[in-house]
Amino acid sequence: MGRFNKDSSAKTLPAISTASLPDIVSLLLIFFMVTTNMREVTYKVQIKLPKATELTKLEKKSLVSFIYIGEPLKQFQSKFGAAPRIQLDDQFASTTDIMEFITKEREARDEADKPKMIVSIKCDETTKMGIVTDVKQELRKAAALHINYSSRKAEIRR
Repeated sequence: MGRFNKDSSAKTLPAISTASLPDIVSLLLIFFMVTTNMREVTYKVQIKLPKATELTKLEKKSLVSFIYIGEPLKQFQSKFGAAPRIQLDDQFASTTDIMEFITKEREARDEADKPKMIVSIKCDETTKMGIVTDVKQELRKAAALHINYSSRKAEIRR
């Protein structure tokens, strides 16, 4: 019979091969690049937000739905004119489309988040209040009563 060497100090573990590590890292990178959506919406209206001094930051941006109001960009003015227009998601809309937009946004949310939904109006600073009032009236009809106005921070002079 053969003799077995019972000396454990003679055994060494081989080094862990890291040859497949770059492949794993590149696969993870490609996965996250494919599944991540970076862009929110493509602006079709010109928006220069008004300045404000008393601002609060929104806590959960996932609860916010945006309505954009402003003059169409130059490439769209030949078709839609230069008057301020409403943009919902990536398309121009009228005030009658707002109720359907709010319903669609509510359905996309979880049941617990539906009452916390916020509608943020991003409006150009030169836009007249008539169109903003029309949007607010449609939001009331759609029972979207939590409205936020987006603005940029103004410098306080003392």
